[in-house]
Amino acid sequence: MGNYTYTLGLFCFDSSKHYIHDSFNRWYVTMTLSRYRRAFVLTLSLFAIAAFSYEAKAADPEPSSGVRVPKPNTPKRKFAAGIVTTIQPELRANETYTPPESIIEIVRGVANLSWDPNYQSKTRTLEAKASKVIFRRDLWGLEFSFKPLRMMMIDVPQPTGKMQRKQIWYMVYSIKNDGNPLRTVPAKDQYGDVTFAAKKVPGLPTPGIRFYPRFVLETQDLGKSYLDRVIPLANKVIAQRETGGSELYDTVFISRNEIPVSTADEDKSFWGVVIWEDIDPETDFFSIYIEGLTNAYKWEDDTESYQPGDEPGKHRKLLQKSLKLNFWRPGDKFQEHENEIRLGVPARPGIPGQVDYEWVYR
Repeated sequence: MGNYTYTLGLFCFDSSKHYIHDSFNRWYVTMTLSRYRRAFVLTLSLFAIAAFSYEAKAADPEPSSGVRVPKPNTPKRKFAAGIVTTIQPELRANETYTPPESIIEIVRGVANLSWDPNYQSKTRTLEAKASKVIFRRDLWGLEFSFKPLRMMMIDVPQPTGKMQRKQIWYMVYSIKNDGNPLRTVPAKDQYGDVTFAAKKVPGLPTPGIRFYPRFVLETQDLGKSYLDRVIPLANKVIAQRETGGSELYDTVFISRNEIPVSTADEDKSFWGVVIWEDIDPETDFFSIYIEGLTNAYKWEDDTESYQPGDEPGKHRKLLQKSLKLNFWRPGDKFQEHENEIRLGVPARPGIPGQVDYEWVYR
Protein backbone atom coordinates (compact mmCIF):
# COMPACT_ATOMS: atom_id res chain seq x y z
CA MET A 1 0.00 0.00 0.00
CA GLY A 2 2.98 2.30 0.69
CA ASN A 3 4.45 1.81 -2.80
CA TYR A 4 0.99 2.36 -4.30
CA THR A 5 0.57 5.64 -2.37
CA TYR A 6 4.07 6.78 -3.20
CA THR A 7 3.55 6.14 -6.90
CA LEU A 8 0.34 8.16 -6.90
CA GLY A 9 2.14 10.94 -5.02
CA LEU A 10 4.61 11.46 -7.92
CA PHE A 11 1.80 13.09 -9.89
CA CYS A 12 1.60 15.95 -7.38
CA PHE A 13 3.80 19.07 -8.08
CA ASP A 14 3.95 20.72 -4.66
CA SER A 15 4.03 19.56 -1.04
CA SER A 16 0.52 20.69 -0.18
CA LYS A 17 -0.98 19.03 -3.20
CA HIS A 18 1.18 15.96 -2.51
CA TYR A 19 -0.09 15.75 1.08
CA ILE A 20 -3.74 16.14 0.12
CA HIS A 21 -3.46 13.65 -2.71
CA ASP A 22 -1.60 11.14 -0.55
CA SER A 23 -4.17 11.38 2.27
CA PHE A 24 -7.04 10.95 -0.17
CA ASN A 25 -5.50 7.83 -1.68
CA ARG A 26 -4.86 6.31 1.73
CA TRP A 27 -8.50 6.92 2.67
CA TYR A 28 -9.73 5.50 -0.65
CA VAL A 29 -7.60 2.37 -0.35
CA THR A 30 -8.69 1.83 3.26
CA MET A 31 -12.38 2.18 2.36
CA THR A 32 -11.96 -0.10 -0.64
CA LEU A 33 -10.32 -2.83 1.43
CA SER A 34 -13.01 -2.48 4.09
CA ARG A 35 -15.76 -2.77 1.45
CA TYR A 36 -14.20 -5.90 -0.05
CA ARG A 37 -13.74 -7.35 3.44
CA ARG A 38 -17.44 -6.87 4.22
CA ALA A 39 -18.43 -8.36 0.88
CA PHE A 40 -16.20 -11.37 1.51
CA VAL A 41 -17.67 -11.96 4.97
CA LEU A 42 -21.22 -11.62 3.58
CA THR A 43 -20.46 -14.13 0.82
CA LEU A 44 -19.12 -16.65 3.33
CA SER A 45 -22.24 -16.19 5.46
CA LEU A 46 -24.53 -16.82 2.49
CA PHE A 47 -22.60 -19.98 1.59
CA ALA A 48 -22.86 -21.21 5.20
CA ILE A 49 -26.63 -20.60 5.30
CA ALA A 50 -27.10 -22.38 1.96
CA ALA A 51 -25.04 -25.36 3.11
CA PHE A 52 -26.99 -25.61 6.38
CA SER A 53 -30.33 -25.42 4.52
CA TYR A 54 -29.20 -28.14 2.11
CA GLU A 55 -28.17 -30.46 4.95
CA ALA A 56 -31.42 -29.83 6.81
CA LYS A 57 -33.44 -30.54 3.66
CA ALA A 58 -31.50 -33.73 2.99
CA ALA A 59 -32.03 -34.94 6.55
CA ASP A 60 -35.68 -33.88 6.69
CA PRO A 61 -37.01 -33.59 3.13
CA GLU A 62 -40.13 -31.58 2.36
CA PRO A 63 -42.27 -31.72 -0.74
CA SER A 64 -41.26 -29.59 -3.72
CA SER A 65 -44.18 -27.26 -3.05
CA GLY A 66 -42.64 -26.27 0.29
CA VAL A 67 -45.82 -27.09 2.23
CA ARG A 68 -45.11 -28.46 5.70
CA VAL A 69 -46.43 -31.99 6.22
CA PRO A 70 -47.06 -33.86 9.46
CA LYS A 71 -44.69 -36.57 10.64
CA PRO A 72 -44.87 -39.10 13.50
CA ASN A 73 -45.00 -37.07 16.72
CA THR A 74 -44.56 -39.20 19.81
CA PRO A 75 -45.67 -37.32 22.97
CA LYS A 76 -42.94 -36.21 25.35
CA ARG A 77 -45.02 -37.36 28.29
CA LYS A 78 -45.52 -41.01 29.27
CA PHE A 79 -49.12 -41.86 30.09
CA ALA A 80 -50.13 -44.02 33.03
CA ALA A 81 -51.78 -47.36 32.44
CA GLY A 82 -55.46 -47.07 31.61
CA ILE A 83 -55.31 -43.44 30.47
CA VAL A 84 -55.29 -44.22 26.74
CA THR A 85 -58.04 -46.40 25.26
CA THR A 86 -57.02 -48.29 22.11
CA ILE A 87 -59.47 -49.68 19.55
CA GLN A 88 -58.18 -52.12 16.96
CA PRO A 89 -59.49 -51.93 13.39
CA GLU A 90 -62.34 -54.31 12.59
CA LEU A 91 -61.67 -56.02 9.25
CA ARG A 92 -64.35 -58.47 8.13
CA ALA A 93 -64.13 -60.76 5.12
CA ASN A 94 -67.62 -59.83 3.92
CA GLU A 95 -66.52 -56.20 3.66
CA THR A 96 -63.96 -56.95 0.96
CA TYR A 97 -66.73 -57.26 -1.62
CA THR A 98 -70.18 -55.96 -2.40
CA PRO A 99 -72.87 -58.67 -2.74
CA PRO A 100 -74.41 -59.10 -6.21
CA GLU A 101 -76.06 -55.80 -7.00
CA SER A 102 -77.99 -54.50 -9.98
CA ILE A 103 -76.66 -51.42 -11.72
CA ILE A 104 -79.96 -49.62 -12.11
CA GLU A 105 -78.46 -47.08 -14.53
CA ILE A 106 -78.03 -49.98 -16.99
CA VAL A 107 -80.83 -52.39 -16.10
CA ARG A 108 -83.51 -49.70 -16.01
CA GLY A 109 -81.82 -46.83 -17.83
CA VAL A 110 -80.94 -48.54 -21.13
CA ALA A 111 -83.81 -49.47 -23.41
CA ASN A 112 -84.31 -52.79 -25.23
CA LEU A 113 -81.95 -54.84 -23.08
CA SER A 114 -84.24 -57.84 -22.72
CA TRP A 115 -83.73 -60.26 -25.63
CA ASP A 116 -83.06 -63.97 -26.18
CA PRO A 117 -79.79 -64.77 -27.96
CA ASN A 118 -79.81 -67.61 -30.50
CA TYR A 119 -76.36 -69.07 -29.98
CA GLN A 120 -75.41 -68.09 -26.43
CA SER A 121 -76.89 -68.37 -22.98
CA LYS A 122 -79.02 -65.48 -21.79
CA THR A 123 -76.66 -65.04 -18.86
CA ARG A 124 -74.17 -63.64 -21.39
CA THR A 125 -76.33 -60.62 -22.20
CA LEU A 126 -75.68 -57.16 -20.82
CA GLU A 127 -78.92 -57.22 -18.86
CA ALA A 128 -77.97 -60.41 -17.04
CA LYS A 129 -74.42 -59.25 -16.33
CA ALA A 130 -75.56 -55.87 -15.02
CA SER A 131 -78.12 -57.54 -12.75
CA LYS A 132 -75.57 -59.34 -10.60
CA VAL A 133 -72.32 -57.38 -10.25
CA ILE A 134 -69.80 -58.05 -7.50
CA PHE A 135 -67.28 -55.33 -6.60
CA ARG A 136 -64.12 -56.49 -4.79
CA ARG A 137 -61.51 -54.39 -3.03
CA ASP A 138 -58.66 -54.54 -0.55
CA LEU A 139 -59.71 -53.64 2.98
CA TRP A 140 -57.55 -51.63 5.37
CA GLY A 141 -58.06 -50.14 8.82
CA LEU A 142 -56.27 -47.83 11.25
CA GLU A 143 -55.78 -48.33 14.96
CA PHE A 144 -57.44 -45.56 16.98
CA SER A 145 -56.34 -44.56 20.49
CA PHE A 146 -57.73 -41.69 22.55
CA LYS A 147 -57.47 -40.01 25.92
CA PRO A 148 -60.54 -39.10 27.99
CA LEU A 149 -62.76 -36.34 26.68
CA ARG A 150 -61.90 -33.11 28.50
CA MET A 151 -62.86 -29.44 28.76
CA MET A 152 -60.93 -26.19 28.87
CA MET A 153 -61.63 -22.45 28.99
CA ILE A 154 -59.83 -20.66 26.18
CA ASP A 155 -59.96 -17.42 24.18
CA VAL A 156 -61.47 -18.15 20.75
CA PRO A 157 -61.17 -15.67 17.83
CA GLN A 158 -64.51 -14.37 16.56
CA PRO A 159 -65.54 -13.14 13.08
CA THR A 160 -65.55 -9.59 14.47
CA GLY A 161 -61.82 -9.81 15.16
CA LYS A 162 -62.26 -9.89 18.92
CA MET A 163 -61.58 -12.73 21.33
CA GLN A 164 -64.27 -14.50 23.31
CA ARG A 165 -63.57 -16.77 26.24
CA LYS A 166 -65.37 -20.09 25.75
CA GLN A 167 -65.40 -23.54 27.20
CA ILE A 168 -64.35 -26.02 24.55
CA TRP A 169 -64.56 -29.80 24.53
CA TYR A 170 -61.58 -31.67 23.12
CA MET A 171 -60.15 -35.14 22.73
CA VAL A 172 -56.51 -36.09 22.14
CA TYR A 173 -56.11 -39.14 19.90
CA SER A 174 -53.57 -41.06 17.86
CA ILE A 175 -53.71 -42.95 14.56
CA LYS A 176 -51.52 -45.97 13.85
CA ASN A 177 -51.11 -47.98 10.65
CA ASP A 178 -50.32 -51.61 11.46
CA GLY A 179 -50.53 -52.72 7.83
CA ASN A 180 -51.90 -56.20 7.07
CA PRO A 181 -54.85 -55.32 4.82
CA LEU A 182 -57.30 -57.96 3.69
CA ARG A 183 -57.23 -58.96 0.03
CA THR A 184 -59.61 -61.18 -1.93
CA VAL A 185 -57.43 -63.84 -3.52
CA PRO A 186 -58.85 -65.91 -6.41
CA ALA A 187 -58.40 -69.70 -6.35
CA LYS A 188 -59.86 -72.66 -8.23
CA ASP A 189 -61.80 -75.30 -6.38
CA GLN A 190 -61.90 -79.04 -7.15
CA TYR A 191 -64.41 -78.46 -9.93
CA GLY A 192 -62.35 -75.80 -11.67
CA ASP A 193 -64.56 -72.93 -10.59
CA VAL A 194 -62.92 -69.72 -9.39
CA THR A 195 -63.67 -68.75 -5.80
CA PHE A 196 -62.41 -65.84 -3.72
CA ALA A 197 -61.13 -65.87 -0.15
CA ALA A 198 -60.24 -62.83 1.95
CA LYS A 199 -56.89 -63.27 3.64
CA LYS A 200 -53.80 -61.45 4.75
CA VAL A 201 -51.20 -62.26 2.13
CA PRO A 202 -47.62 -62.58 3.46
CA GLY A 203 -45.37 -59.98 1.90
CA LEU A 204 -48.28 -57.93 0.60
CA PRO A 205 -47.09 -54.32 0.12
CA THR A 206 -48.60 -52.10 2.75
CA PRO A 207 -48.27 -48.49 1.58
CA GLY A 208 -49.01 -45.51 3.74
CA ILE A 209 -52.65 -44.58 4.33
CA ARG A 210 -54.00 -41.06 4.05
CA PHE A 211 -56.28 -40.27 6.99
CA TYR A 212 -59.14 -37.88 6.20
CA PRO A 213 -60.92 -37.55 9.56
CA ARG A 214 -64.43 -36.38 10.21
CA PHE A 215 -65.55 -36.11 13.84
CA VAL A 216 -69.21 -35.48 14.60
CA LEU A 217 -70.54 -35.12 18.15
CA GLU A 218 -74.26 -35.92 18.33
CA THR A 219 -76.40 -35.58 21.44
CA GLN A 220 -78.85 -38.41 22.03
CA ASP A 221 -81.18 -36.51 24.34
CA LEU A 222 -81.29 -33.13 22.58
CA GLY A 223 -80.95 -34.18 18.93
CA LYS A 224 -78.11 -31.76 18.14
CA SER A 225 -74.99 -32.33 16.04
CA TYR A 226 -71.62 -30.57 16.23
CA LEU A 227 -68.77 -30.69 13.72
CA ASP A 228 -65.24 -30.32 14.99
CA ARG A 229 -63.53 -26.92 14.93
CA VAL A 230 -59.97 -25.97 13.99
CA ILE A 231 -58.67 -23.49 16.58
CA PRO A 232 -54.87 -23.10 16.21
CA LEU A 233 -54.60 -20.98 19.36
CA ALA A 234 -55.97 -23.84 21.43
CA ASN A 235 -53.62 -26.50 20.05
CA LYS A 236 -50.51 -25.31 21.89
CA VAL A 237 -52.37 -24.86 25.17
CA ILE A 238 -53.87 -28.35 24.92
CA ALA A 239 -50.53 -29.87 23.89
CA GLN A 240 -48.80 -28.33 26.90
CA ARG A 241 -51.41 -29.86 29.19
CA GLU A 242 -51.76 -33.27 27.56
CA THR A 243 -48.44 -34.25 25.94
CA GLY A 244 -45.82 -32.11 27.62
CA GLY A 245 -45.64 -29.65 24.74
CA SER A 246 -45.17 -31.96 21.75
CA GLU A 247 -47.18 -30.83 18.73
CA LEU A 248 -50.72 -32.05 18.19
CA TYR A 249 -52.17 -32.01 14.68
CA ASP A 250 -55.61 -30.64 13.92
CA THR A 251 -58.06 -32.53 11.70
CA VAL A 252 -56.97 -30.62 8.59
CA PHE A 253 -53.20 -30.77 8.97
CA ILE A 254 -53.12 -34.47 9.87
CA SER A 255 -54.48 -35.36 6.41
CA ARG A 256 -51.55 -33.79 4.52
CA ASN A 257 -49.34 -36.87 4.63
CA GLU A 258 -49.69 -40.64 4.46
CA ILE A 259 -49.38 -42.55 7.72
CA PRO A 260 -46.53 -45.05 7.30
CA VAL A 261 -46.67 -48.60 8.58
CA SER A 262 -45.48 -49.03 12.17
CA THR A 263 -43.32 -51.96 13.21
CA ALA A 264 -42.51 -53.64 16.48
CA ASP A 265 -39.29 -51.60 16.66
CA GLU A 266 -40.61 -48.25 15.45
CA ASP A 267 -43.89 -46.56 16.32
CA LYS A 268 -44.98 -44.16 13.57
CA SER A 269 -48.25 -43.01 15.08
CA PHE A 270 -49.71 -39.57 14.40
CA TRP A 271 -51.13 -37.68 17.38
CA GLY A 272 -53.88 -35.13 16.93
CA VAL A 273 -56.58 -33.23 18.74
CA VAL A 274 -60.22 -32.66 17.88
CA ILE A 275 -62.11 -29.67 19.30
CA TRP A 276 -65.78 -28.78 19.67
CA GLU A 277 -67.30 -25.52 20.89
CA ASP A 278 -70.72 -24.26 21.94
CA ILE A 279 -71.85 -27.68 23.18
CA ASP A 280 -75.24 -27.44 24.88
CA PRO A 281 -74.48 -27.82 28.63
CA GLU A 282 -77.79 -29.59 29.21
CA THR A 283 -76.79 -32.67 27.22
CA ASP A 284 -76.29 -35.85 29.22
CA PHE A 285 -75.99 -38.57 26.56
CA PHE A 286 -73.99 -38.15 23.39
CA SER A 287 -71.92 -40.06 20.84
CA ILE A 288 -68.86 -39.22 18.74
CA TYR A 289 -68.78 -40.60 15.19
CA ILE A 290 -65.36 -40.95 13.56
CA GLU A 291 -65.02 -41.45 9.82
CA GLY A 292 -61.85 -42.22 7.87
CA LEU A 293 -60.53 -45.12 9.97
CA THR A 294 -61.31 -47.72 7.28
CA ASN A 295 -62.26 -47.89 3.62
CA ALA A 296 -65.20 -50.26 4.24
CA TYR A 297 -68.42 -49.02 2.69
CA LYS A 298 -71.70 -50.08 1.16
CA TRP A 299 -74.51 -48.40 -0.71
CA GLU A 300 -78.27 -48.46 -1.03
CA ASP A 301 -80.23 -47.68 -4.20
CA ASP A 302 -83.72 -46.23 -4.17
CA THR A 303 -85.02 -48.28 -7.08
CA GLU A 304 -88.57 -47.00 -6.65
CA SER A 305 -87.58 -43.38 -7.31
CA TYR A 306 -85.29 -44.05 -10.27
CA GLN A 307 -86.48 -42.94 -13.70
CA PRO A 308 -84.72 -43.55 -17.04
CA GLY A 309 -82.54 -40.57 -17.85
CA ASP A 310 -81.67 -39.68 -14.26
CA GLU A 311 -78.04 -38.84 -13.52
CA PRO A 312 -75.89 -41.79 -12.38
CA GLY A 313 -75.91 -42.09 -8.60
CA LYS A 314 -78.79 -39.66 -8.11
CA HIS A 315 -80.78 -42.18 -6.05
CA ARG A 316 -77.79 -43.93 -4.49
CA LYS A 317 -76.86 -43.50 -0.83
CA LEU A 318 -73.29 -44.30 0.12
CA LEU A 319 -72.74 -45.55 3.67
CA GLN A 320 -69.29 -45.42 5.23
CA LYS A 321 -68.16 -47.53 8.14
CA SER A 322 -67.59 -45.31 11.18
CA LEU A 323 -66.46 -45.76 14.75
CA LYS A 324 -69.06 -44.69 17.32
CA LEU A 325 -67.96 -43.75 20.85
CA ASN A 326 -70.76 -43.52 23.42
CA PHE A 327 -70.56 -41.15 26.42
CA TRP A 328 -72.71 -39.82 29.22
CA ARG A 329 -72.23 -37.15 31.88
CA PRO A 330 -74.31 -37.16 35.08
CA GLY A 331 -73.92 -33.41 35.55
CA ASP A 332 -75.84 -30.19 35.04
CA LYS A 333 -75.47 -27.00 33.02
CA PHE A 334 -74.39 -24.85 35.94
CA GLN A 335 -71.22 -26.72 36.93
CA GLU A 336 -69.70 -28.40 33.89
CA HIS A 337 -66.70 -30.51 34.71
CA GLU A 338 -64.66 -32.91 32.61
CA ASN A 339 -64.47 -35.49 35.43
CA GLU A 340 -68.21 -36.13 35.00
CA ILE A 341 -67.83 -37.55 31.46
CA ARG A 342 -68.03 -41.37 31.31
CA LEU A 343 -67.32 -43.75 28.45
CA GLY A 344 -70.28 -46.05 27.80
CA VAL A 345 -73.95 -45.43 28.56
CA PRO A 346 -75.67 -47.30 31.44
CA ALA A 347 -79.21 -48.61 31.13
CA ARG A 348 -82.01 -46.37 32.34
CA PRO A 349 -85.78 -46.89 32.73
CA GLY A 350 -87.18 -47.95 29.39
CA ILE A 351 -83.86 -47.45 27.54
CA PRO A 352 -81.19 -50.16 27.25
CA GLY A 353 -77.57 -49.39 27.95
CA GLN A 354 -74.94 -48.83 25.25
CA VAL A 355 -71.47 -50.30 24.84
CA ASP A 356 -68.35 -48.16 25.02
CA TYR A 357 -67.88 -48.23 21.28
CA GLU A 358 -69.28 -49.90 18.16
CA TRP A 359 -68.79 -49.90 14.39
CA VAL A 360 -71.74 -48.59 12.39
CA TYR A 361 -72.58 -47.66 8.81
CA ARG A 362 -73.89 -44.15 8.22
